[in-house]
Amino acid sequence: MALSGQTAVVTGAAMGIGKAITEILLQNGARVALLDVNESAGQTLKEALDKQHGAHRTLFLRCSIESEEQTKAAFQKTVDTFGSIDILCNNAGILNEAEWEKCVDINLVAVIRLTYMALEHMNKLTGGRGGVIVNTASFAGLGPLPSCPVYTATKHAVVGFTRAMAAASTALGYGIRFNAVCPIYVQTDLFANIYDRMGQFSQLAAQTRKSVDKGVLNVSEVAEGLLELVTDETKSGEALILKGDGKTYMTFPTFS
Repeated sequence: MALSGQTAVVTGAAMGIGKAITEILLQNGARVALLDVNESAGQTLKEALDKQHGAHRTLFLRCSIESEEQTKAAFQKTVDTFGSIDILCNNAGILNEAEWEKCVDINLVAVIRLTYMALEHMNKLTGGRGGVIVNTASFAGLGPLPSCPVYTATKHAVVGFTRAMAAASTALGYGIRFNAVCPIYVQTDLFANIYDRMGQFSQLAAQTRKSVDKGVLNVSEVAEGLLELVTDETKSGEALILKGDGKTYMTFPTFS
Protein backbone atom coordinates (compact mmCIF):
# COMPACT_ATOMS: atom_id res chain seq x y z
CA MET A 1 0.00 0.00 0.00
CA ALA A 2 1.64 3.21 -1.18
CA LEU A 3 0.95 6.16 1.10
CA SER A 4 1.31 8.96 -1.44
CA GLY A 5 -2.10 10.61 -1.78
CA GLN A 6 -3.44 8.78 1.28
CA THR A 7 -4.98 10.58 4.25
CA ALA A 8 -4.40 9.38 7.81
CA VAL A 9 -6.08 10.35 11.07
CA VAL A 10 -3.91 9.88 14.17
CA THR A 11 -5.27 10.27 17.70
CA GLY A 12 -3.00 11.29 20.56
CA ALA A 13 -0.82 12.73 17.80
CA ALA A 14 0.89 15.61 19.63
CA MET A 15 3.43 13.65 21.67
CA GLY A 16 4.99 10.26 22.26
CA ILE A 17 3.99 7.36 20.02
CA GLY A 18 1.41 9.47 18.20
CA LYS A 19 4.01 12.04 17.25
CA ALA A 20 6.32 9.31 15.93
CA ILE A 21 3.44 7.76 13.95
CA THR A 22 2.59 11.13 12.44
CA GLU A 23 6.19 11.74 11.42
CA ILE A 24 6.69 8.33 9.80
CA LEU A 25 3.43 8.58 7.85
CA LEU A 26 4.42 12.00 6.54
CA GLN A 27 7.88 10.73 5.61
CA ASN A 28 6.21 8.04 3.52
CA GLY A 29 3.98 10.43 1.61
CA ALA A 30 0.70 10.53 3.52
CA ARG A 31 -1.27 13.56 4.61
CA VAL A 32 -2.08 13.50 8.32
CA ALA A 33 -4.83 14.94 10.51
CA LEU A 34 -3.44 15.23 14.03
CA LEU A 35 -6.07 14.85 16.76
CA ASP A 36 -5.13 15.67 20.34
CA VAL A 37 -6.61 17.35 23.39
CA ASN A 38 -3.27 19.11 24.05
CA GLU A 39 -3.62 22.18 21.86
CA SER A 40 -0.27 23.81 22.65
CA ALA A 41 1.72 20.64 21.93
CA GLY A 42 -0.32 20.00 18.81
CA GLN A 43 0.18 23.47 17.39
CA THR A 44 3.90 23.38 18.17
CA LEU A 45 4.27 20.06 16.37
CA LYS A 46 2.29 21.26 13.36
CA GLU A 47 4.52 24.30 13.02
CA ALA A 48 7.60 22.08 13.01
CA LEU A 49 6.03 19.66 10.51
CA ASP A 50 5.00 22.53 8.22
CA LYS A 51 8.65 23.55 7.89
CA GLN A 52 9.60 20.02 6.89
CA HIS A 53 6.68 18.96 4.73
CA GLY A 54 4.63 22.05 3.89
CA ALA A 55 1.47 23.35 5.52
CA HIS A 56 -0.78 21.48 3.08
CA ARG A 57 0.27 18.05 4.38
CA THR A 58 -1.05 18.32 7.96
CA LEU A 59 -4.12 19.44 9.85
CA PHE A 60 -4.19 19.84 13.63
CA LEU A 61 -7.56 19.51 15.34
CA ARG A 62 -8.01 19.93 19.07
CA CYS A 63 -10.26 17.03 19.91
CA SER A 64 -11.22 14.99 22.95
CA ILE A 65 -11.83 11.45 21.79
CA GLU A 66 -14.30 11.10 24.67
CA SER A 67 -16.59 13.54 22.85
CA GLU A 68 -18.75 12.16 20.05
CA GLU A 69 -19.47 15.69 18.82
CA GLN A 70 -15.79 16.69 18.65
CA THR A 71 -14.64 13.48 17.00
CA LYS A 72 -17.41 13.55 14.39
CA ALA A 73 -16.52 17.16 13.57
CA ALA A 74 -12.82 16.25 13.33
CA PHE A 75 -13.50 13.45 10.84
CA GLN A 76 -15.69 15.73 8.73
CA LYS A 77 -13.07 18.50 8.77
CA THR A 78 -10.45 15.99 7.64
CA VAL A 79 -12.61 14.87 4.70
CA ASP A 80 -13.46 18.48 3.80
CA THR A 81 -9.73 19.37 3.83
CA PHE A 82 -8.12 16.31 2.25
CA GLY A 83 -11.01 14.65 0.42
CA SER A 84 -10.89 11.23 2.08
CA ILE A 85 -9.82 9.15 5.05
CA ASP A 86 -7.76 6.09 4.17
CA ILE A 87 -5.92 5.32 7.41
CA LEU A 88 -7.00 5.58 11.05
CA CYS A 89 -4.50 5.15 13.87
CA ASN A 90 -6.39 4.80 17.15
CA ASN A 91 -3.38 5.62 19.28
CA ALA A 92 -4.56 7.82 22.18
CA GLY A 93 -4.59 6.04 25.53
CA ILE A 94 -4.03 6.38 29.24
CA LEU A 95 -2.97 4.22 32.15
CA ASN A 96 -4.65 5.09 35.45
CA GLU A 97 -5.97 2.35 37.70
CA ALA A 98 -7.32 4.91 40.18
CA GLU A 99 -9.54 6.42 37.46
CA TRP A 100 -10.46 3.12 35.89
CA GLU A 101 -13.69 4.28 34.24
CA LYS A 102 -11.80 7.02 32.37
CA CYS A 103 -9.24 4.39 31.35
CA VAL A 104 -12.04 2.28 29.85
CA ASP A 105 -13.61 5.30 28.13
CA ILE A 106 -10.38 6.42 26.43
CA ASN A 107 -8.68 3.08 25.77
CA LEU A 108 -11.71 1.13 24.60
CA VAL A 109 -14.95 3.06 24.17
CA ALA A 110 -13.25 5.78 22.13
CA VAL A 111 -11.53 3.20 19.93
CA ILE A 112 -14.90 1.68 19.08
CA ARG A 113 -16.50 5.10 18.57
CA LEU A 114 -13.79 6.37 16.24
CA THR A 115 -13.69 3.11 14.31
CA TYR A 116 -17.41 3.27 13.61
CA MET A 117 -17.11 6.93 12.62
CA ALA A 118 -14.25 6.08 10.28
CA LEU A 119 -16.35 3.37 8.65
CA GLU A 120 -18.80 6.04 7.53
CA HIS A 121 -16.03 7.55 5.40
CA MET A 122 -13.91 4.49 4.53
CA ASN A 123 -16.35 1.62 3.94
CA LYS A 124 -16.44 0.61 0.27
CA LEU A 125 -20.06 -0.44 0.68
CA THR A 126 -21.04 3.17 1.36
CA GLY A 127 -18.81 4.93 -1.16
CA GLY A 128 -15.49 4.94 0.69
CA ARG A 129 -12.12 3.90 -0.73
CA GLY A 130 -11.35 1.25 1.88
CA GLY A 131 -8.06 1.43 3.75
CA VAL A 132 -6.61 0.30 7.04
CA ILE A 133 -7.22 0.90 10.75
CA VAL A 134 -4.40 0.23 13.19
CA ASN A 135 -5.07 0.25 16.93
CA THR A 136 -2.31 0.84 19.46
CA ALA A 137 -2.71 -1.98 21.97
CA SER A 138 0.05 -3.32 24.22
CA PHE A 139 1.80 -6.48 25.35
CA ALA A 140 -0.77 -6.14 28.16
CA GLY A 141 -3.39 -6.89 25.51
CA LEU A 142 -1.95 -10.38 25.11
CA GLY A 143 -0.97 -11.26 28.69
CA PRO A 144 -1.67 -9.85 32.16
CA LEU A 145 0.04 -6.83 33.68
CA PRO A 146 -0.85 -7.56 37.34
CA SER A 147 -0.25 -4.02 38.57
CA CYS A 148 -2.68 -2.63 35.99
CA PRO A 149 -5.69 -4.96 35.59
CA VAL A 150 -8.04 -2.40 34.04
CA TYR A 151 -5.40 -1.26 31.55
CA THR A 152 -4.85 -4.96 30.78
CA ALA A 153 -8.59 -5.45 30.25
CA THR A 154 -8.88 -2.50 27.86
CA LYS A 155 -5.94 -3.61 25.76
CA HIS A 156 -7.19 -7.21 25.60
CA ALA A 157 -10.50 -5.78 24.43
CA VAL A 158 -8.79 -3.66 21.77
CA VAL A 159 -7.02 -6.73 20.39
CA GLY A 160 -10.27 -8.70 20.35
CA PHE A 161 -12.19 -5.85 18.74
CA THR A 162 -9.48 -5.46 16.10
CA ARG A 163 -9.57 -9.13 15.16
CA ALA A 164 -13.37 -9.30 15.08
CA MET A 165 -13.59 -6.18 12.92
CA ALA A 166 -11.02 -7.63 10.52
CA ALA A 167 -13.13 -10.78 10.16
CA ALA A 168 -16.32 -8.75 9.74
CA SER A 169 -14.72 -6.55 7.09
CA THR A 170 -13.61 -9.59 5.11
CA ALA A 171 -17.00 -11.26 5.39
CA LEU A 172 -18.99 -8.15 4.48
CA GLY A 173 -16.65 -6.58 1.92
CA TYR A 174 -15.79 -3.31 3.70
CA GLY A 175 -12.38 -3.18 2.00
CA ILE A 176 -10.73 -2.20 5.29
CA ARG A 177 -7.92 -4.03 7.04
CA PHE A 178 -7.68 -3.96 10.85
CA ASN A 179 -4.50 -4.59 12.85
CA ALA A 180 -3.13 -4.00 16.34
CA VAL A 181 0.39 -3.07 17.39
CA CYS A 182 1.36 -4.50 20.77
CA PRO A 183 4.59 -3.00 22.14
CA ILE A 184 6.24 -3.79 25.43
CA TYR A 185 7.09 -0.76 27.61
CA VAL A 186 7.74 2.37 25.56
CA GLN A 187 9.61 5.50 26.66
CA THR A 188 6.69 7.94 26.85
CA ASP A 189 5.00 10.14 29.46
CA LEU A 190 2.56 7.29 30.12
CA PHE A 191 5.45 4.98 30.94
CA ALA A 192 7.26 7.61 33.03
CA ASN A 193 4.22 7.94 35.31
CA ILE A 194 3.27 4.27 35.50
CA TYR A 195 4.37 3.79 39.11
CA ASP A 196 2.16 6.67 40.27
CA ARG A 197 -0.92 5.36 38.48
CA MET A 198 -1.35 1.87 39.83
CA GLY A 199 -4.00 2.85 42.37
CA GLN A 200 -4.77 0.04 44.78
CA PHE A 201 -2.15 -2.15 43.09
CA SER A 202 0.81 0.14 43.80
CA GLN A 203 2.33 -2.52 46.05
CA LEU A 204 3.12 -4.42 42.84
CA ALA A 205 5.38 -1.64 41.57
CA ALA A 206 8.55 -3.55 42.38
CA GLN A 207 7.35 -6.52 40.34
CA THR A 208 6.64 -4.21 37.41
CA ARG A 209 10.11 -2.68 37.68
CA LYS A 210 11.63 -6.13 37.22
CA SER A 211 9.83 -6.59 33.92
CA VAL A 212 10.72 -3.04 32.84
CA ASP A 213 14.38 -3.93 33.32
CA LYS A 214 14.04 -6.45 30.49
CA GLY A 215 13.79 -3.63 27.96
CA VAL A 216 12.07 -0.42 26.94
CA LEU A 217 11.36 0.59 23.35
CA ASN A 218 11.63 4.06 21.86
CA VAL A 219 8.67 5.58 20.05
CA SER A 220 10.27 5.29 16.60
CA GLU A 221 10.40 1.50 16.94
CA VAL A 222 6.65 1.44 17.55
CA ALA A 223 6.04 3.75 14.59
CA GLU A 224 8.06 1.45 12.34
CA GLY A 225 5.94 -1.51 13.43
CA LEU A 226 2.76 0.42 12.76
CA LEU A 227 4.01 1.41 9.30
CA GLU A 228 4.46 -2.27 8.47
CA LEU A 229 0.85 -2.96 9.46
CA VAL A 230 -0.33 -0.04 7.34
CA THR A 231 1.65 -0.78 4.18
CA ASP A 232 1.65 -4.60 4.06
CA GLU A 233 -1.65 -5.43 2.38
CA THR A 234 -1.40 -9.08 3.46
CA LYS A 235 -1.82 -8.08 7.10
CA SER A 236 -5.31 -8.00 8.59
CA GLY A 237 -6.49 -9.27 11.96
CA GLU A 238 -2.89 -9.28 13.14
CA ALA A 239 -1.37 -8.40 16.51
CA LEU A 240 2.26 -7.37 16.06
CA ILE A 241 4.33 -7.84 19.22
CA LEU A 242 7.24 -5.44 19.59
CA LYS A 243 9.98 -6.21 22.11
CA GLY A 244 13.55 -5.13 22.66
CA ASP A 245 14.84 -8.22 20.87
CA GLY A 246 12.66 -7.83 17.80
CA LYS A 247 9.12 -8.32 16.55
CA THR A 248 6.79 -11.23 16.05
CA TYR A 249 3.18 -11.81 15.10
CA MET A 250 0.90 -13.34 17.71
CA THR A 251 -0.44 -16.80 16.94
CA PHE A 252 -4.00 -17.16 18.19
CA PRO A 253 -6.00 -20.34 18.70
CA THR A 254 -8.61 -21.07 16.05
CA PHE A 255 -12.20 -22.05 16.71
CA SER A 256 -14.52 -23.86 14.33
